[in-house]
Amino acid sequence: MATENFEMNGDADHGGEAGEPLRGRLRGPQGPLNMNHYANKKSAAESMLDVALLMANASQLKAVLEQGPDFSFYVPLITLISISLTLQILVGVLLIFIVKWNLNDQSMHYKLNIMENVATAFVFVIVVVNVFITAFGVQRPNPSS
Repeated sequence: MATENFEMNGDADHGGEAGEPLRGRLRGPQGPLNMNHYANKKSAAESMLDVALLMANASQLKAVLEQGPDFSFYVPLITLISISLTLQILVGVLLIFIVKWNLNDQSMHYKLNIMENVATAFVFVIVVVNVFITAFGVQRPNPSS
């Protein structure tokens, strides 16, 4: 019975010989992580999520405006949705500046750190505001025909 050697990364030692580990299509060349590239991808993903939430809030605003001032939570919902939309635009602008600056430049670390913290705080407030928007419930108007 032949002995099999397995490494922690799942690559096998074929025939007892130490060889080049197999590389899958999804594995890139092993090397140091480019933090600037990583931060740009992260900010782009955040921006896409921000756009999705922006579209949802715009749809909610339209539904509340269609309900009219007779809706019981009309003013609170208009206020909350407006706050959410404003903060989302601010986060989007912050993310544009964060992506634009080079993370590998040591002199920019302090500014980028402040901007990341502000963006994270705004995102937290956006989440809390959207929880309240959901709690007040935006309903589509019934067609009165």
